[in-house]
Amino acid sequence: MKSYAYLLAIGLLWGSQFIFMHQALEAFPPMVVAASRAFCGFITLVLVCRMLGLRSNKFNWSVYMSIALLDATLPFILVAWGQQYVDSAVAAVTMGTIPFMTLLLAPLVIKSERISLWGMISVALGFVGIVVLFAPQLANAASLLWPILAILFGAACFALGMLMIKRFADEAPLLVARNILACAAIQLTLISLVSQDFTAITPSVGPVMSLLTLGVFCTGLVYFLFMALIQLSGPTFASFSNYLVPLFGMILGALWLNEQISHTTLIALAIILGSVALNQWANQREQKRLKVLAASC
Repeated sequence: MKSYAYLLAIGLLWGSQFIFMHQALEAFPPMVVAASRAFCGFITLVLVCRMLGLRSNKFNWSVYMSIALLDATLPFILVAWGQQYVDSAVAAVTMGTIPFMTLLLAPLVIKSERISLWGMISVALGFVGIVVLFAPQLANAASLLWPILAILFGAACFALGMLMIKRFADEAPLLVARNILACAAIQLTLISLVSQDFTAITPSVGPVMSLLTLGVFCTGLVYFLFMALIQLSGPTFASFSNYLVPLFGMILGALWLNEQISHTTLIALAIILGSVALNQWANQREQKRLKVLAASC
């Protein structure tokens, strides 16, 4: 139940980011939004770590910089570039390949991980749910090869970054999230300083508040939950949040922005939740099998 609670919270927070992102982009360019939310998320987790008295025993800059580059910096840049040419539906379906990539890359990065039949079926079922969710909007996607490849590469980077996080299984999830966001904030800030014209920015109260919300809740808090879920249930199960994010985004858009929800949304919801339940059942089944083997030995 704790894993499911984390998964739903991550889906809700990352799903709500589309609303706040839309408002923030009214006054700030995409690169500035990405750098600002990473910095705000880092400051949020620094304050929380201070209040809880948490400190890292060792800060491996090279590893954390590599994870931040894969898990935050490259996906932010590539997805932002790709979404200039494709709509959110195509981007969501493309990002829906993250659980596939996580499942396929896991045995190469983590020795204890292996690909199971039921795990593959659950991931495939979740992807079907994403396609059903956005099927009416995918008609013209084939003509947008390069933007889709950019988003796909961003998804692959994110999947690889998630798997590398398992290296810090003994570190507190809050510290791992803080350190990754620190490195991502440094990388994105340097890129922003080089590439952006700050004189053209005219901030107002609404976009600034949206930017702060993105940083504190949709980056800082959600990264902590994400690291905790990876340590609790593994990278593959955590990657299922990428199926819930667009679903929550559509539901929140209907509630907040009065957008329409079609009947396919409810079908997609049932398929996606079924895929998550199937994956968790498969994991529990595998754990029981390993316990029986260990007992027999």
